[in-house]
Amino acid sequence: MANKEAAVAELTDLFQSSTAVLLTEYRGLSVAKLRELRRSISTDASYAVVKNTLSKIAANNAGITAFDDELAGPSAIAFVHGDPVAVAKGLRDFAKANPLLVVKGGYFDGRPLSAEEVGKLADLESREVLLAKLAGAFKASLFGAAYLFNAPLSKAVRTVDALREKQESAA
Repeated sequence: MANKEAAVAELTDLFQSSTAVLLTEYRGLSVAKLRELRRSISTDASYAVVKNTLSKIAANNAGITAFDDELAGPSAIAFVHGDPVAVAKGLRDFAKANPLLVVKGGYFDGRPLSAEEVGKLADLESREVLLAKLAGAFKASLFGAAYLFNAPLSKAVRTVDALREKQESAA
């Protein structure tokens, strides 16, 4: 009994400390394939095969009821501590190569996600790419602003030069 309580406490902590949680069914995948999947997402998530009843209790303790109906069959959960988009992409790509892995749903940013929404999350660009695009947009707008500020100055300089040349040619 103490073992189960410790497992529930550990799972509850994982649910609470994760930025996202993605639920999968792995029926028929070999231990080697599961190890391969764990390695592929290990930089951003931990992937754990879980007991459904203990997971349901732990999720409810963490205030997550989204998995109550989904926790059936051989379940495994990706507890995301890094980029949720990268983990969703990793699961999607692994599932394409290994159709026995089924993404059943998830929980992100305080709300449940359907399997389709997890797929849409996987279609997003990574955080780094989005930040790079944002930086590029800022850089472009700064260059535009610098040009606008410099344009009146250069026009004034050209006007003064033209007036000086006109005076010199008249003298």
